[in-house]
Amino acid sequence: MSSDERFDDIEAELRALAGSLDVPAPPPEQVAAAVRTRLEAPRPVKRRRRWRIVAVAVVALVAVTAATPQGRQAVTAILRYAGIELRLGGDTPAPVPTPAPLPGEREVPLDEVAGQVAFPVRTLAALGEPERVTVADGGRVVSMFWPDGIRLDQFDGRMDPFFFKRLGPPFPDEVEVDGVTGFWLPGSHPLGYITREGGGEVPLRQAGPTLIWQSGDVGHRLEGAPSMARAAELAGSLR
Repeated sequence: MSSDERFDDIEAELRALAGSLDVPAPPPEQVAAAVRTRLEAPRPVKRRRRWRIVAVAVVALVAVTAATPQGRQAVTAILRYAGIELRLGGDTPAPVPTPAPLPGEREVPLDEVAGQVAFPVRTLAALGEPERVTVADGGRVVSMFWPDGIRLDQFDGRMDPFFFKRLGPPFPDEVEVDGVTGFWLPGSHPLGYITREGGGEVPLRQAGPTLIWQSGDVGHRLEGAPSMARAAELAGSLR
């Protein structure tokens, strides 16, 4: 079976799942339609097929989440991308009251980071060497910090989500980052972390505007850039 045929089978299954569940209207349909419109814009064939599957998956996740009263109240849609779970809600979520560090977070010299993680670590050439670097959760996450609140987190984007974000309006915007698709989250939002053992959730802090994308197998979140254009420019300098 060709890869296109496999994609068609996956799409058919997801559409069937979405159609078999009771989805309250209009909010989930509005969100799903907006995601579909954005992701189905003209692209090279291979990438457009991949993002069409993502769009259909969002529709299915909308249906699953909205099938219970609790889900209807709390979440309109869920999008998992680059090791991050975006929980899109109808209202602006309450902020995280008390900031907390990542589990096991500790400062590490930049030249020692590569030997403590299982994925390639890069830095933002446009900003020079970071002021400090931390490794957290046994090498699961590397964080780099620059002046003016700019922070870059790197982690294995192939695995289950590492971070979760609760988002009300304004919702994410799609942006091209060095030839791949990313998402710009323009507003302040609660940020949390999903632990390896048991999948427990740790509320971290109120995050500022953030760009998320995946480069190869590594997920990235860049926080603190003053605009989407500047965030994309910084991300393009990853070396």
